[in-house]
Amino acid sequence: MKVKVFDCDCESDLEESVNDFIASKEVIDIKYQVAIATCGEEQLYCFSAMIIYISKD
Repeated sequence: MKVKVFDCDCESDLEESVNDFIASKEVIDIKYQVAIATCGEEQLYCFSAMIIYISKD
């Protein structure tokens, strides 16, 4: 069993990265998280996912 972590600035980038990665993997679970912070007037988002999978190697 292995783990892969993705961290992206927008959800569409995360979605694309995760879908590309899991296409050829046997996925056990995916954990998803969003973090939001403010810097002055600006809001910053961090979209992340941890994929637990079985390596076929």
